[in-house]
Amino acid sequence: MDDATRSEEYAARLQRRENARWKRLLNVQAPFRWNLRRLDPGYTLDVGCGIGRNLHAVDGVGIDHNVTAVDTARRAGFEAFTPEAFAASSYARPARFDSLLLAHVVEHMAHQEAADLIGAYLPFVRPGGHVILIAPQEAGFRSDDTHVEYMDEAALSELLDSNGVTVTRHYSFPFPRMVGRWFRYNEFVTVGAVPA
Repeated sequence: MDDATRSEEYAARLQRRENARWKRLLNVQAPFRWNLRRLDPGYTLDVGCGIGRNLHAVDGVGIDHNVTAVDTARRAGFEAFTPEAFAASSYARPARFDSLLLAHVVEHMAHQEAADLIGAYLPFVRPGGHVILIAPQEAGFRSDDTHVEYMDEAALSELLDSNGVTVTRHYSFPFPRMVGRWFRYNEFVTVGAVPA
């Protein structure tokens, strides 16, 4: 994973983007939070939680390798940990979570590294639980120089398949797929079922 996503500047950039006045006035996160809730993820392990944006929408625990981002998420009232702190916590128990969420994470690394990351946290998801992957489409991918590998629906499906997770749903959000070429907030959403 790109070391740039570990820096204090990266965490500050996440905060600046999240707290932009126009985004707060228009409540632009509302449809994305609704989208997560409608997937009914249950108790969620949010890997790559950043400053906690998705923890607003789900009941769960976040993990991020950026210490500053984790501190920001904790100050906002969320349970968030670095990977090392999570491993030492009472939350790190097999089958503790209903879902594993990686939203805007896998594009920050090479495909095999993303597959390994999913595999590392999969044991914490209960049998019959879910894995939810969300990644930017073309315009969103181009908008961030810390993005490493473009992950389309085929790549996201392969990440799940390689971990023994069955893809159950794949769609474009909030607009149809073709919009992702120019609208930077269009996302691929891939959901998989953990074997029971």
